[in-house]
Amino acid sequence: MDSLSGFAVFVQVAETRSFVAAGRLLGVSASAVGKSVARLEERLGVRLFHRSTRSVTLTAEGTLFLERSRRVLAEIEAAELELAEATAAPRGRLRVSLPLVSSLVLPVLGDFMRAYPDIELDLDFTDQLVDVIEEGFDAVVRTGEPADSRLSARRLGAFQAMLVASPDYLAQRGTPKLPADLTGHACLHYRFPHTGKLEAWPLRRAPGEPELALPTSMICNNIETRLCFALRGLGIACLPDFAIREQLADGSLCQVLAGHVGPAKAFHVLWPASRHPSPKVRALVDFLCERVFPA
Repeated sequence: MDSLSGFAVFVQVAETRSFVAAGRLLGVSASAVGKSVARLEERLGVRLFHRSTRSVTLTAEGTLFLERSRRVLAEIEAAELELAEATAAPRGRLRVSLPLVSSLVLPVLGDFMRAYPDIELDLDFTDQLVDVIEEGFDAVVRTGEPADSRLSARRLGAFQAMLVASPDYLAQRGTPKLPADLTGHACLHYRFPHTGKLEAWPLRRAPGEPELALPTSMICNNIETRLCFALRGLGIACLPDFAIREQLADGSLCQVLAGHVGPAKAFHVLWPASRHPSPKVRALVDFLCERVFPA
């Protein structure tokens, strides 16, 4: 601790170019400042200042040592701030970007808001791949594997895309046995709002096999419409399993082509990389990981 005190005194003298001014800022006498500097010089075996009756200037060694000392003190200040934040109650504005799957996250975010009333949620639902750091988001939830080295990530869980239709629709139009059979069915599609492109159904293909051209009986940009139309017997929809668990359980929807749909995809929560994320970000990450896909 005496060494750290010596660093602080040295930096203050270097910045004020005066033992008297440094002592005034530190709340000690100029004599105490001079003795602290002298002890530091003796321990280091170098002279840090040129002293005269009119001025105090850094030596070459002092200039080099000043840069190092500032870094040491900055690290200590950062460590103190991180510890203070770690013990503080989560509070403040929390800007979060989320995919267009409100049925998955809205109940959990509602519970989070109730559990942390001092956090102000600023939620942005989009299919666009946002730049977390450049656009000022505290956290984002996205599908796929994280690829940005500037971000920390935790896996929330996985979901499986399913092709589903109502029993009435299948009784009337027949049940497809192979992906090619879909060309004779009504297909309910999703369009990405940002790009305007249709979401490709994750049908397995042999190497070199072209993507299947599916009929477009209806196009929308949310889950709810496709689910409603599928329940009303208007076609086959590709939907995430978390959105249709109840309908599959009560038999109002049936899965088709189960063996021909690609593997599960993962959801991750990502935030700007830091050894110690802020309490509000840490609270959100822990809450989502515990509740979005409960074990």
